[in-house]
Amino acid sequence: MRRVLIPLCASALILTACTTTTGGSASPSSSAPDQTSVSGSTTGVPGQGVPKVETPLDITHFKQAPCDALSADQIAELLGAGVTPKPDLNAPSGPSCNVNPPRTTQASVLVTFTDVDDRGLTSIYQHDYTFFLPLKPVDGYPVAAYGLADERTDGRCQIAIGTSDQQTVDVTVTQSEDNIDRKDPCEAARGVASYVLGNIRGRK
Repeated sequence: MRRVLIPLCASALILTACTTTTGGSASPSSSAPDQTSVSGSTTGVPGQGVPKVETPLDITHFKQAPCDALSADQIAELLGAGVTPKPDLNAPSGPSCNVNPPRTTQASVLVTFTDVDDRGLTSIYQHDYTFFLPLKPVDGYPVAAYGLADERTDGRCQIAIGTSDQQTVDVTVTQSEDNIDRKDPCEAARGVASYVLGNIRGRK
């Protein structure tokens, strides 16, 4: 196992620890925002100050197969070999894929194809979250980090990527305890988002 995890320490994403740990069951942040409280019509999108998505992506397939968002090789690079992604088509915020290494404390990736409304990033910008931070676009697609609290010092970050003016994909990253403070978790989430967007665009 050490031979697998050592290369991950040099990974740009830095999610897992350099050595294996025992115990613990990774899960999404308990204080992650629940988008079910956000509602509205598709009129007025993008809203004022909200970046427009110039090249919309079709995410229909991924709402039925959310774990197709990351390949097996990408999951192994991020979190180690032998990790089985777990889809949930009935998650509160939309179909999701949760990736937890069974023997790495805390580290996880959650990809959610949000379906609570049709307002895309406008919902995030106008919801007045306690933590809200526009980030650099990923492969040309606008991104914002948000949440009920700023959990970056705990190694957690949730970002929303605008795949069209009406839809977003969320990526939530939780770093292992040994990697907290080694890299901004929001930047780690942007790295995961780049993989997700590549797989969406590569879908035939």
